[in-house]
Amino acid sequence: MGLLNNIKDHFNNAEFKVAPNKKLKTLSSEFKSAFGCSLVFYKGAQIADGEMPLAALDKRTTKDVKKTDAELKIKGSMKVGEAEKLFNQNFGVTVQIKDKDCKICVPNDITIGQAARGEY
Repeated sequence: MGLLNNIKDHFNNAEFKVAPNKKLKTLSSEFKSAFGCSLVFYKGAQIADGEMPLAALDKRTTKDVKKTDAELKIKGSMKVGEAEKLFNQNFGVTVQIKDKDCKICVPNDITIGQAARGEY
């Protein structure tokens, strides 16, 4: 069944688009709707204010990132660690993908689809 689920993840229409002008709480809510997992944004070691737009959080980081106005696209077939790394590379922010109850960080080596199904 695992192989079948992995194949379905590649063809699943669920695609999460990250626009820099959206508020963090909106992005987190949309991610949960698309994949059933929680997306948590951090500013340093603390959870970032959900009212802040992603672009504003990016301006407060010290990391020099390649800025782009293009949307970042995340699919269920991506590995959790790969998706978290894309946020860091594209926006200079740290995110963690957690279970649906936002209690447990899911392993980086499984796909977002597997995380959504609780396969960890």
